[in-house]
Amino acid sequence: MIQALSRLNVADNTGAKEVGVIKVYGGTRRRYAGVGDVVLVSVKKLSSFSGVKKGEMFKALIVRTKSKVKRKSGSTLSFDENSCVLLKNDGSILGTRVFGPLPRELKEKGYNKLISIAEFVL
Repeated sequence: MIQALSRLNVADNTGAKEVGVIKVYGGTRRRYAGVGDVVLVSVKKLSSFSGVKKGEMFKALIVRTKSKVKRKSGSTLSFDENSCVLLKNDGSILGTRVFGPLPRELKEKGYNKLISIAEFVL
């Protein structure tokens, strides 16, 4: 579960390495976010060649969490890290590549473009 002040790794090629969560979108009393939810983040760490700046704020889509994601089949899925992908203001993906596996639940939530550029889908 991701909440305000959580730190997330960035799974795309925008140049940001780590971001901090500022707000979870979805209502005033919404406290936690999971896979497929949108959050407001601030860039904390950068790579050497970066298209973004430290302190910039973006919307981000959570693509991996350490907490388990329960599927309709009854199986569960969890990852080793909490990761996100940076989004533009209109909701499209900021980067052109996505690193690491993505869960199938993102396709069900309508992020087909993200699934198409992913390395592999679980």
